Amino acid sequence: MSAPPRPYRDLREHLGALRDAGLLITVDRPIDKDSELHPLVRWQFVGGIAEADRKAFLFTNIVDGLGRKYDIPVVVGAIAANREIYSIGMGAGIADIQGKWDRAIAHPVKPRVVTDAPCHEIVIQGADLLGEFKGLDALPIPVSTPGFDSAPTLTATNVITKDPVTGVQNMGTYRAALKASDRLVVRMATRVGGADGYQHYLAHQQRGDKEMPCAIVLGCPPAVAFMGPQKLPAGVDELDVAGGLAGGPINIARCKTVDLMAPAESEIVIEGYIDTQYVEPEAPFGESHGHVALEEYNMPMRVTAITRRRNPVIPSYISQVAPSESSVIKRVAYEPLFLDHLRNTLGIKGVKRVSLHEPLTGLLRVTTIVVDQGMPRTEIWRALYGAAFFKGDCGKICIAVNEDIDPDNADALFWALAYRSNPIKDIRVVESRGQGHGPQREHEGAEDSTLLMDATMKSGMPPLALPKKPYMESSKRIWEELGLPALRPQSPWFGYSLGDWMPQWDAAAERAAAGHYLENGRISARQKRKGLKPETKFRPDGGE
Repeated sequence: MSAPPRPYRDLREHLGALRDAGLLITVDRPIDKDSELHPLVRWQFVGGIAEADRKAFLFTNIVDGLGRKYDIPVVVGAIAANREIYSIGMGAGIADIQGKWDRAIAHPVKPRVVTDAPCHEIVIQGADLLGEFKGLDALPIPVSTPGFDSAPTLTATNVITKDPVTGVQNMGTYRAALKASDRLVVRMATRVGGADGYQHYLAHQQRGDKEMPCAIVLGCPPAVAFMGPQKLPAGVDELDVAGGLAGGPINIARCKTVDLMAPAESEIVIEGYIDTQYVEPEAPFGESHGHVALEEYNMPMRVTAITRRRNPVIPSYISQVAPSESSVIKRVAYEPLFLDHLRNTLGIKGVKRVSLHEPLTGLLRVTTIVVDQGMPRTEIWRALYGAAFFKGDCGKICIAVNEDIDPDNADALFWALAYRSNPIKDIRVVESRGQGHGPQREHEGAEDSTLLMDATMKSGMPPLALPKKPYMESSKRIWEELGLPALRPQSPWFGYSLGDWMPQWDAAAERAAAGHYLENGRISARQKRKGLKPETKFRPDGGE
């Protein structure tokens, strides 16, 4: 059947929405995909630009290191350069993203098979795949980390494989390095809790199959693209959950040369077979954990067809050192999963937020749990252990803080650790943890450990020594009237009570701010006492 009206945007409609929102920059001058494209976009992640000011970049005039010119544009940052771009792709406000994920996972929608698929407008196979500037070599795939990467690499992928026993498909985001016009090498994580595609690979090996069918999708609708990095239970078809996100079935079509189903509105689909007998060296490649992945053996794939839309757009992810587009995609998806696990699965209702630290650590190493003030210590420790072991590759360092601490502000975290934790009581080390995703691999025998820290307030403390909010806001208006440099307030930027504070002190502070300090002097003169040691505490309500 041909495709009926759909409730979701394809990639090009999504780009139109970004353009309308002022979130898409179009670059028409020549850009070298091998040495200039990713470094140019990288500057908005390392150049001191606030996340909200990041944009998607559409490159329309692409050349390569050999001076060849390509007629296919490349877009970078279009899925998640920042949370606003992600939310436009989700069709939901930033505050509503978690709820939309929860509903999609709880209420999946089966896809709809169509025969007239846009991704099949052009079909390239056989001899047309072979030779320079043909097949894969005709695609303007960028080099992600010039100076370290050994090949142009597909990064914004939705790689489709199928369990040969159950027939259930899986869709994961795996890198794939170009090797020839009809050959690439795919890297799937083999660690515990890693890629479901690798489990399919093992199942094919156990059956004695020499090859595994595979389809690499580039430029699928955002509702589908979000599924690649998402971690769902084994055996769940991501296309079903994508339908839940979209609010209706995703249109899919049977591939031309492999027995797999791909999103019908995909820009490009690369079909082929992964060799289950031989492996081939792949990398170096700058990975999402922030280090360069060194050369290792991975899965060769022979390409049997490339199908595409007319005038396609190729997406590429900015990954490598966080923050990056890759880390934003994962962060917006993972944090709701952690919160749901702690609040609903473990029943720890005092947990308000889970934050996966992004810059440099790439979400996988430092987890901050924000909890109610006064939450029982037993519950704090349950939350810390629950977060540390919810996902095998996340939570090496877990910190619990109160709601006044911004988990994205390292200075605030250090402040909480410095003044709200007693190392002998509030820090625990747990042995025997796998290395997870990173430059060291657990299958090489390396073990790690876990650090848990309770940096919550154990009792009331004096206020933070900054002017109260109204005074800071008033002075900010004066700052702006003077035309001074634009401010980007960093939390905490005003003082507030931390529990150890009295209304008499509020009244005295208001008098001082109004110029009536002499009245405070007359009040304190009446409180003089004899025979006390200096630094003896005084409480204006008569307590000591």
